[in-house]
Amino acid sequence: MVNAIKGLFISCDVPMAQFIVSLNASLPASQKFIIHMLYNSHLFVQAHAGEMIRNKISEFRDLNSYEKPA
Repeated sequence: MVNAIKGLFISCDVPMAQFIVSLNASLPASQKFIIHMLYNSHLFVQAHAGEMIRNKISEFRDLNSYEKPA
């Protein structure tokens, strides 16, 4: 019998993958979303976590972007 899990395949650079892994680690066990870490830069995550990951990455980029002073 085959077991199938619906999810999202994420391909990114290694630092972003580590950010996603640390985000997953900061959650309680019942809310963890990483199904499998395929490579250093490829993850398979639960489908419902896609929007939350996008939002957290956006917040992270906003906090770490440089704006030239006027």
